[in-house]
Amino acid sequence: MADKEIQFNWNEMKDKEDIGPILEDFSKGKVDAIHGFQRSHGDYTKTPLVSLKSLSKHLQLANLYVKDESKRYGLKAFKVLGGIYVVGRYLADLLKEDLSKLTIQELASAQLKEKTGEIIFASATDGNHGRGIAWSARELGHKAVIYLPKGAAKERVEAIEKEGATAVVTDVNYDDSVRLIAKKAEENGWVLVQDTAWEGYEKIPNWIMQGYATLTKEIDEQLQGEGPTHVFLQAGVGSFAGAIVASFKALYGEQAPKFILVEPHQANCYYESFVAKDHSYRTVGGALDTIMAGLSCGEPNPRAWEILKNEIDLSISADDRVAALGMRLLSSPLGEDERVIAGESGALPAGVLYVLMTDNRYKELRDRLDLGERSKVVLINTEGDTDEKHYKEVVWEGRYPF
Repeated sequence: MADKEIQFNWNEMKDKEDIGPILEDFSKGKVDAIHGFQRSHGDYTKTPLVSLKSLSKHLQLANLYVKDESKRYGLKAFKVLGGIYVVGRYLADLLKEDLSKLTIQELASAQLKEKTGEIIFASATDGNHGRGIAWSARELGHKAVIYLPKGAAKERVEAIEKEGATAVVTDVNYDDSVRLIAKKAEENGWVLVQDTAWEGYEKIPNWIMQGYATLTKEIDEQLQGEGPTHVFLQAGVGSFAGAIVASFKALYGEQAPKFILVEPHQANCYYESFVAKDHSYRTVGGALDTIMAGLSCGEPNPRAWEILKNEIDLSISADDRVAALGMRLLSSPLGEDERVIAGESGALPAGVLYVLMTDNRYKELRDRLDLGERSKVVLINTEGDTDEKHYKEVVWEGRYPF
């Protein structure tokens, strides 16, 4: 598969099960309350929804928007939305307080910290999630220990350490790093805040997913309630994609957009799951060696899978060259379009969309998706240049030519 730009598979499981109870966790009322806590931080701003009118015309689309999470809380990635909510929610529950009645400043006060004592939050990460947890723990007056997989970029390690956390690079891949930090957290009495779930560990991952739903609220407000027709979403463990899909479905119901899931070839556990004939999710192992570090995950979040298997229209597995293409496309805008700085994982949807719209081999796919001149497409740039050295190698020096 590695020599093919993209592989795709239609979802035969769509709408086979009722996920109404799951969608209740992403209702407008709950998302509004979560957003209220997140925006109580002084650095909160609604990230831009960039309209790329010239590129949309070039691709023969009605509109193309990029939600630019490179500008979130100064951390260059969306992950902190889950981090600040889960740390806040954990502390509020510990204090038996209603989080919706607290601000970040109140929760970080010396008076409340005296009641909780100092807590160490622990997580494994490919970079952005761990930095979000480290930042959130520090902002709320606590500490963090973050494990990263073998080969983690030095810049991402240093970014976590700058947030006051202890960063440890392991000698194993991401999924094994998750198992390692879970063991260490249990041994040391740390609070595990992982964005994937397993049997007996579901509550905190679900809180993290709820925190991500703020993105959908902001997009809806920025589009003034006129929702998109198509949304392209990246999948690592699937928590981000599951949260966005669930919150769009809760908000728009039958008027929800079509959802296209994109992953790297080297870590395409969802693609392999959709291909499987028994409708059960699959895991992929090995080094998971892709430039899309934030998507280098081989095991789906079971809760996210329950959402995605019922709502995704199309699953796509893509080569690293497609992500690099997306980085260059967004960095070199057409006409009056605004430049978007997108990291490897953030740029994958743009690269995939470009391939689908410009390669006539995919005309039948476009027709089946009804992806064309009437389409209003939303992409989410989940990260900026969180590895600046590699970003320059791709965008300036042309690594991974398409």
